[in-house]
Amino acid sequence: MLEHLTTEQRNPASDRIDAMSSLEIVQLMNAEDAGVAAAVAKESETIAAAVDLIAEAFRRGGRLVYIGAGTSGRLGVLDASECPPTFNSPPEQVVGLIAGGRTALTNAVEGAEDHPEFAIADLEELGLSQDDVLVGIATSGRTPYVIAALQYAREQGAAAIAFTCNQENQLADVADLTICPVVGPEVVTGSTRLKAGTATKMVLNMLTTGAMVRIGKTYGNLMVDLRATNKKLIDRSIRILIAFTDLPRDEAETVLEACHGELKTAIVSVKRNVSPERAEELLKQAGGHLRRVLDAAE
Repeated sequence: MLEHLTTEQRNPASDRIDAMSSLEIVQLMNAEDAGVAAAVAKESETIAAAVDLIAEAFRRGGRLVYIGAGTSGRLGVLDASECPPTFNSPPEQVVGLIAGGRTALTNAVEGAEDHPEFAIADLEELGLSQDDVLVGIATSGRTPYVIAALQYAREQGAAAIAFTCNQENQLADVADLTICPVVGPEVVTGSTRLKAGTATKMVLNMLTTGAMVRIGKTYGNLMVDLRATNKKLIDRSIRILIAFTDLPRDEAETVLEACHGELKTAIVSVKRNVSPERAEELLKQAGGHLRRVLDAAE
């Protein structure tokens, strides 16, 4: 049945790609990629609903779990791994699972995606529960590993969100929400690491960034939930603290150190003129939202 999938169709724009110059190949791919954002935009409401489900899971102490095979799995693992340094989130809050395990991140594990029982074993080991949200990624819409994962998630009472790039897919029947940007045939037939992969990355960016913003991980577009653990993050934290407080740099450094590198705590401590301990209490009362604490003071 693969021949009926959109992602398996031949793209007439690239049927002579092997006769093109390097510049023509680049221009062709760029032109094809230009349509990806529009395809994702059509799924905005569904993506927003998924963001709300994920944010609510985070608020109750649950997790976001990505699961997929091949490129889909790798992109899920990538997005999960980038959340802690960006949002100071616990590593276990966003988790990425890939068919074939860690080896599959850099080497193809042949046939792993065809075993639904592998998905169930992976999710059992993770202890997936009703507090979690599972996002099953399969651009083809038919991967047995991902279908089984979505089915298992629903059995456990977890929210099950599917991501695919084919309108005719098998994921929708086993998911609570299905995000489906149809990006059309690939430049290289069936190579879903291209447009479908780009659409996947765009959507996963929206899911985690949107959910993290909703639970107070930013103030405006500033990463105020930083924990200064290296030179780059220390410098960024100090610059943000100065922007909020107009403190001289040496005083900002002292405050940040007193707050153990926690930027939001430092900002509240200065703006509300309270101890670091009281600042932490105020943030906790506000659900971690810096804006709520500062607006309350005003």
